[in-house]
Amino acid sequence: MSTLDDLQQTLAAEHAAVYAYGLIAARTTGSLRSAATTAYNAHRARRDQLRVMIRERGGAPREAAASYAVPVTPGSAAEATRLAVHVEEGVTAAYLQLAATAEVAVRERAALAMQESVIRAYGFRAEIPALPGLRPAVTPEPTAKSGSPAPTPATG
Repeated sequence: MSTLDDLQQTLAAEHAAVYAYGLIAARTTGSLRSAATTAYNAHRARRDQLRVMIRERGGAPREAAASYAVPVTPGSAAEATRLAVHVEEGVTAAYLQLAATAEVAVRERAALAMQESVIRAYGFRAEIPALPGLRPAVTPEPTAKSGSPAPTPATG
């Protein structure tokens, strides 16, 4: 794929994110609505940046679809949160593809956008999952018997 194709793919992901966050904000209240509105505005800004980048390379930015399929229509805070995480993971994947381009400036913007979307996704999660391939953290059990002195560090 060319840089222009990757930019168009990423723009499509941002269009879908703007749609989904509009849906989330319309169906939630309180702090969740506030977080969704903040994310909506962030994705609109990224979408607009991508449009400029596409035009700078001689392309015509693809327009947003009238609607997008979402895995869940948010009827509760839990469903809205699941949708937000799904959106951010999709956007992160799109920017990961864009980060593979040869253009340094595009890679830098893609890396920054990925960081932002990962942070937003974690902000919506109740708990942070283990990294792929790693087991979840486990609190170690004490091995010394009660009343035993703690080991002293070795001195050199």
